[in-house]
Formats: sequence, structure tokens, C-alpha cells
Amino acid sequence: MVLTFQPHPGVILAPTRAPALITNLRTRLGRIARSGVDVAFLQRFTLEFSRITAEDFVRHLLVDALGVKSIIVGHRVTFGHQRAGDSELLRRLGREHGFEVEVIGPVEVGEIEVSSSAVRKAIVAGDLVRAQTLLGHAVSVSGRVVHGNHRGKSLGFPTANLHVTGLVLPPDGVYAVEARIGDRNYGGVANLGRRPTFGENDRGLETFVFDFANDLYGELIEVSFVEQLRGEFKFPNVDALVAQISLDAENARRVLSKKR
Repeated sequence: MVLTFQPHPGVILAPTRAPALITNLRTRLGRIARSGVDVAFLQRFTLEFSRITAEDFVRHLLVDALGVKSIIVGHRVTFGHQRAGDSELLRRLGREHGFEVEVIGPVEVGEIEVSSSAVRKAIVAGDLVRAQTLLGHAVSVSGRVVHGNHRGKSLGFPTANLHVTGLVLPPDGVYAVEARIGDRNYGGVANLGRRPTFGENDRGLETFVFDFANDLYGELIEVSFVEQLRGEFKFPNVDALVAQISLDAENARRVLSKKR
């Protein structure tokens, strides 16, 4: 069983400083399931819940409600009101209530300690290779395809649009990507940004999926960033934009062919 929280505690305790998420909840639960874990226990994090003492958290939730026999935590674990609980408190309460405690870490990859902060730093810097090394998988965005302004289709490049609000993302620009739709992977080219040619401000991810002709609206997809092709910039007219998109698609196919 994995115990996780929703929303991120920072959203409740310090909303103006809450970190952007590396993955959304759906993706996180999916990866937990694919790892072989039987159960994900999703604890709603509220202001009231945050006031539970570390001791009561262990006794009432872990022991009384879940009946734990063994607990695995990271070496930096903190829990309970004002983060008063740590691995040493867990060990002491484990001896009292009859459960074992295993502390994992620190884990290092290439002399870099693996942590959410290190992952966020790599993603924001656009270092996709480092981020993937730390994560163990590619940096990606997943969700249901939403309706946009349908401009891509009119330009000859229909795109699958995903909301990206609240996620930590690489720099704006055009990327060679892989899109997972159902149980298949497709190559593609994606624009992450605000579409300055059309004077828009909302940040979004638009993906042109290669060799795929079906309607994707409402479908779940996962778009993984492979390599940045260029930054995002404003074009003088639509014709110049279309010409660049064609070139971007060619470059993306070339990058993806090397990956395979």
C-alpha cells in the first residue's frame, strides 16, 4: 500500500509558495498501480488534518485504521503538525505498536541526490536528460484532450491540446515528443507556450501526433518530451508559421528516428 496526499500540503499551508507538481494525481496513481502496489490510500489534506500531531497520525491512522505491520519512508520524511514527526519518532512508535520501519536513502544518481527539488530544477532548466535520469522516466504531461480554438486543424496540423496549469514544465518552445494513446506510442511535435503569433497569453501544450487520424477529444493521452527543437517566437504571418511547423515536424521525425 502507498499512502499519499491530495492536494499537495503546500497548497493548504502556504498557497502562495506551493510548488508546481511534477505529475498530476491521475498520473501519479497510474504509476503507483503499474509498479505492482496493490492499494493506494489517498488522504485528503485539509487544514484540520494538518493539525493532527505526529503521534496521533501514527496511532490513529497508521495503526488503528490501517493496521500497518511495516512502514517504508524516505530519509527526509516529516509528518504531523508542524512537521514534528520524523523517522526516529516512527521507529520509537514502531517499537511501541509492533511495526517495523525501513528508511530509504539518500539515493544518488551521478553524485546528485534524487529529490523532487532536484527534479524540478532540472525540468525548469530544460535539462530533460538529467530530469529523466533522476525520475527514471521521461518528463511528461498527461490528461484528457480538450477543445482549443481549432486553429491547428485549419493550418493543416491538427493538435491535441492539454491543460498544463499547476505543473512544473520545461521552457516554452517546440519539442520532439512521444504521445501515448491507449497502449500505443506515436511520435509527434509539440508547442509548449502561449502562441505569441496569435496574441494569446494562456500557457498550453499543443501536440501534432504523427500518423494518427482519429478524433482525440476527451481521450486520455500522455505526452513525453524528448528534445527541444527551438524556442517559441512570434511569426510575421500565418504562412511563415505553417512553413516553420512543417520544418519542425521534419526535425522531430529525425530526432525520434535516432531515438529508436
